[in-house]
Amino acid sequence: MAPSGPSPCSSRGEAITEPRINDRIRVPEVRLVGPEGEQVGIVPIGEALRLAQDSELDLVEVAPMARPPVAKLMDYGKFKYESAQKAREARRNQALTVIKEMRLRLKIDPHDYETKKGHVERFLRGGDKVKITVMFRGREQSRPEMGYRLLQRLATDVSELGVVESNPKQDGRNMVMVIAPHRNQAATDGARRQAKAERAAENQGPQA
Repeated sequence: MAPSGPSPCSSRGEAITEPRINDRIRVPEVRLVGPEGEQVGIVPIGEALRLAQDSELDLVEVAPMARPPVAKLMDYGKFKYESAQKAREARRNQALTVIKEMRLRLKIDPHDYETKKGHVERFLRGGDKVKITVMFRGREQSRPEMGYRLLQRLATDVSELGVVESNPKQDGRNMVMVIAPHRNQAATDGARRQAKAERAAENQGPQA
């Protein structure tokens, strides 16, 4: 059985919310669930603790707001370890996508266009979405089709790296389009960034 004691705290000194286990469960009785999920029934807390000790397991309060509270027999240390592993794996598989911004003028010159396109390609290779904004000046607002054609041209030029997620639409004096990296690229780069962040956090831990 896991030893009882003060609740663990985070590095900031804040209490971490964890279920009460073993003799921290201070109620007269609990609705007991066995290690395989079987319903044992409502039993006095003393008997539940005895059953946990006899089984070399922990008594863990899994539904404290129920009446009476629900407690389960389990290996709490193993449960916490497996839960942490699953959470870590889920974070690694999650694509952490950032939205970058790129602004274009309607009458952009060829050299500036190539420079901006290069930035968009770099963002997409990094697994980030890109919000492209075409800004209209004065009478240019009466020619939205020109902004549309410019955005379509850019989308075509970077189509090997990304796909249009949000089609061009007018937003006041601007026209906006969002390009997202292809899914496999976004997932790969998102997982790589997450793993890098976790390694950095682990390296800082011992120093702290």
